This record gives sequence, C-alpha cells and structure tokens, in this order.
Amino acid sequence: MTPNNTSDPQEDELYEHYSFVASKGQVPLRVDKFLMNFIENATRNKIQLAAKEGHIWVNESVVKQNYKVKAGDEVKVFFEHPPYEFLLSPEDIHLDIVYEDESLLVVNKPAGMVVHPGHGNYSGTLINALLFHIKNLPVNSDERPGLVHRIDKDTSGLLVIAKTEQAMTHLAKQFFDKTSEREYVALVWGNIEEDKGTIEGHIDRNPKNRLQMQVFPEGDKGKDAITHYKVLERLGYVTLVSCKLETGRTHQIRVHMKHIGHTIFNDERYGGNKILKGTTFTKYKQFVENAFKILPRQALHAKTLGFIHPVSGKMMRFDSVLPDDMANCVEKWRHYSRHSQ
Repeated sequence: MTPNNTSDPQEDELYEHYSFVASKGQVPLRVDKFLMNFIENATRNKIQLAAKEGHIWVNESVVKQNYKVKAGDEVKVFFEHPPYEFLLSPEDIHLDIVYEDESLLVVNKPAGMVVHPGHGNYSGTLINALLFHIKNLPVNSDERPGLVHRIDKDTSGLLVIAKTEQAMTHLAKQFFDKTSEREYVALVWGNIEEDKGTIEGHIDRNPKNRLQMQVFPEGDKGKDAITHYKVLERLGYVTLVSCKLETGRTHQIRVHMKHIGHTIFNDERYGGNKILKGTTFTKYKQFVENAFKILPRQALHAKTLGFIHPVSGKMMRFDSVLPDDMANCVEKWRHYSRHSQ
C-alpha cells in the first residue's frame, strides 16, 4: 500500500494526505488502528481527531473511528492544509505590496489569486509568489509560510504576511484575540432593513454540500462567528455594506449574509449568481446579466486592515480602494437605481 497526495475533486478546503486500499487479506480492523499501521509518526489522538472532524473517508463516505476496514476498502485521510511539499515552489509572480519592512509586509491580493496551494491550484498562488520574494518565511501552525490569515480566491483585498517567527507569533495572537481590525465591503442582494447590525452564528461545513459552509444558530456545531455590518448605500435591489469581522471563519461574510437573506452579489457558491431580487422585465434581466459580466466573481473586497506592529508596538492601519470590476459594478447599480424610480 502506497500513500499518495492527490486531492479529492469533491473537496475545496480539505486536502488528501493519504490514500490506502486494504489488501485482499485484510481482516476487519478499526480504521483508527488500521491507519496507525500505515501513517508514519501518526498518533492515535491525531487520527481520532481527524475522524471526529469528518476527515476520514472510506469508499468516498465519511466514517467514524470505530468503522472496521475490510478487504478492498479505499481509505483516505484529509486535513485542512495541503501536503507540505506543495508549498515549497517559489514563482516569480507580481505582488501588489502596500507596505514592507523587516518584520512583515501587507499585500493587496487581486481577485482570482489563490492564497495557498490546494486541489487544482498547486502553482500561481500568493504563497508561491511570497516564497520567491522572501527567503525563509516562517511557517504557521498549518504549515503555511508567512500566512497569518487568508481571504478567498475570488475575494480581493489586503493581507498581512509575517516575515519572522516573532512577527508570526505576535500577529497570530492578535487575530486569535480578535484585536486586529478587518473591514470588508460587499454588494449584497436585497434592501437590508436595518442601517446596522450584528450577525452571530456558529459556522461549519454543510453536511449536504461540503463545498459550502453553513450557519448553525443553536451553536451545536462548528465554531463561533461574529460579523458586524453597516449599510453604506442602498441601491434598490442591492445594498452596499461594510462588514467588520470579530472572527475569521471560512467564508464567514458570505455565509452570514446569506443566513440573513442577503446573499453576496454574484457569489456562485451560495446562489448569488442568480437574480434573487428585482422585476420580471426582460430589460432588468439583461441589466443584471451585464452586471455579472462586469464583476465575474463575488462582490467582496477586504478594504481595510489594522494591527499592532510586532516590533514597534505602533497601531498600523491600511486602506485600499475598490478594484475596478467591483467599483464599475457598483456604479452600474447606482445609475440603475437613480433612473428606475
């Protein structure tokens, strides 16, 4: 049996680290014990944790740790970070560097750039670019060089990158303690009634669609997540909002806004690429389709970022303008709302 490092095409944030096919002579054996026989340096606690988190699959289905492996079973183990060897390829890719010193740098990531390598994206990522620009980046707890936080592939905006171990530890603690400042601007479907509000609800992977995350308002599953929003501009059938994060869960703003009935405009994964509000007139349909073409991704931008410098102790704040695709889409809606009254 030979482990491989290919990813399951049905997964997005999970990456396959090991894959085994049980031999013909395999007697029924608990999957946690089975994996301990084949994964070097694996502890039973680590394997049991993977099982608890739904990261062990047998024959394409999630199993619990007491599942008994039988002859011919295909056993896979996933983790939330890609195998380490995929992180080590420096590539000469342009970076929009907003600020840099000996401890850190702040970059403005364009939409379409993946932050870290994963299934289907083992090159051309922000990490590949960073490894070319900076030698000996510190590695975080998920074995991702330089990363303190991240944003989705089709979300644009600001990220801080640690260049030293001290900076990594200091900045990571700020994000963990919720003392960093992060503000996003989003264009969402519908007219939000309240001028401002707070969305709270645990977030975890959707059990029916593992490419999506989901809110579990009872808090019985997932991790706590808090988003504060404020209306910036009402544009008829859509609203421009500011979102400030207390926590940084996967797809947090996208999931929270959908949860309150205001899916992000053109967010394909969560249904925002359909006409969710408006009229049935053909001209309106054409208008929205043209807006989708102007902004062919979710309307979400990480606009501002604030943190305490790990060496100087000074508060640093950075701001960025909306990228052209999002700014042009907002202006299109602004024009429509003025002339459709």
